[in-house]
Amino acid sequence: MLAIFHKAFANPPEELKSPASNHSNKPKLPEETLEEFLSVHPTNTFSMTFGDAAVLAYVKPDRPYSVHQRMFTAFDDIYCVFMGSLNNLCAQIKQYGLSKNTDEAMFVIEAYRTLRDRGPYPADQVIKDLEGSFAFVVYDSKSGTVFTALGSDGGVKLYWGIAADGSVVISDDLEVIKAGCAKSFAPFPKGCMFHSEGGLMSFEHPMNKIRAMPRVDSEGVMCGANFKVDTYTRVNSIPRRGSEANWTQWDNHY
Repeated sequence: MLAIFHKAFANPPEELKSPASNHSNKPKLPEETLEEFLSVHPTNTFSMTFGDAAVLAYVKPDRPYSVHQRMFTAFDDIYCVFMGSLNNLCAQIKQYGLSKNTDEAMFVIEAYRTLRDRGPYPADQVIKDLEGSFAFVVYDSKSGTVFTALGSDGGVKLYWGIAADGSVVISDDLEVIKAGCAKSFAPFPKGCMFHSEGGLMSFEHPMNKIRAMPRVDSEGVMCGANFKVDTYTRVNSIPRRGSEANWTQWDNHY
């Protein structure tokens, strides 16, 4: 999976960018990273480009309904790339009143639409209710909103980094991230979610701050920082718990 978003639509933490700007290995432009991703999987890759705003691409799975399944779904100008599986998908479908044939990617889109438009629950509580190994990227092309989350069990890997033009690159393929972002990358933190307006936060511990931890690679070069939940430090204010606390209007507590 590969998702690239222009910096105007996704503003990641500054610490994700490596301070080793003079290193010989330089980040690539988004179009170069996309071209290389497609060249590795020339026959079974699907991609969509949204002008200069975003790129979504994924490798079609070899077999459906596996633990590490990959899905790409779009509805109402909302696009979702989903990896993994939800153990409680049936229960979530009933809760939202969706069709029994709804898969994980479509469920994420429907949950996003519900919370964006009229949801009474905060996003961290909704994601915390999901059981299983999962990662997803949602792009709302109408509003230019980016939303990403990674499950807490570590069953699915996800990485993010910064391209040469400042765009955010997200992928489950470590080699793609390394090639496209050079030293400006890090693992996406487990049990966390990122919103283009609200930033990075933990859905397991939404009241705790997230700290950037400096990271040095085997060459002794500073890389993009790791992000971990600070179990001792709380945010300055209590997150909203009403309809205003939806997926498009988070408070930025960081």
